[in-house]
Amino acid sequence: MSDPARVAFLGLGIMGSRMAANLTRAGVDVVAWNRTRARAEELADEHGMIVAATPAEAAEAAGAVITMVVDSPQVEEVLFGPSGAADGLSAGGLVIDMTTIAPTASRRLAERLARDGIGFLDAPVTGSAPRAEDATLTIMAGGAAEHFERAKPLLEAMGRLVLHVGPQGHGSMIKLLNNTVAAVNAAALAEALTMAETAELDLDALTAVMSAGSGGSTMLDLKGGPMRERSFEPLFKLDHMLKDVRHCLAEARALGATLPLATRAEELYAKAAAGGRGEEDFAAVIEALDK
Repeated sequence: MSDPARVAFLGLGIMGSRMAANLTRAGVDVVAWNRTRARAEELADEHGMIVAATPAEAAEAAGAVITMVVDSPQVEEVLFGPSGAADGLSAGGLVIDMTTIAPTASRRLAERLARDGIGFLDAPVTGSAPRAEDATLTIMAGGAAEHFERAKPLLEAMGRLVLHVGPQGHGSMIKLLNNTVAAVNAAALAEALTMAETAELDLDALTAVMSAGSGGSTMLDLKGGPMRERSFEPLFKLDHMLKDVRHCLAEARALGATLPLATRAEELYAKAAAGGRGEEDFAAVIEALDK
């Protein structure tokens, strides 16, 4: 029988591992599953989690399932694949997908789960690894209000700003737009720094002026240093940013909208990924720009 106070957490990557740890710190009983079992066992030893052999096993004991993987194919696999979590959930269960996926995929997953009486929230996050570490993520949830209220205590254990943003798919769409703006901002910053390097400017002076004026931004604060130093330890992988921009462009096409700046950003991130930068931080987009 499932325990409503127990949560199955599926996916323990850069973000998921920190988010699951924050749930345990908040007193939540977490059953963890990860494709690489050794990673789950390492976290279990450190934070007192239980390790499950399969997503279904994790879900059997839990009142709610949280997925934090790469994209919609991986979400579908952990939910509906062999020994997927849906096999362990019963009517009245709740799935909270915190992966960034397309809104159309979120709605499709919700409809499939609803046939078995299982609720679904698309609740992606913004903020990279440091905010996942200190539980200050921003979380935007789409879905039924009653599902949001049920999930809210869990979400508040992982984030500082937790919002119900509308019906199914709206959390995913807001996240894609947010990340696309971030991608465009980072590409513009990379372009400016590359031009400054070509002109042999004092980069300290440039960034001081930008920070003090309308050119200042969170992106300058976070990524200006790594871009200048060419230090790309991944806090949010370039491949993941490229995936999100592509999802946003696909949704725009479906709506008959055009996003010319996002289109150019996609080209730059794709070039950086093709140059072997996909596993590095998205600040590595600067490597796609020619001096």
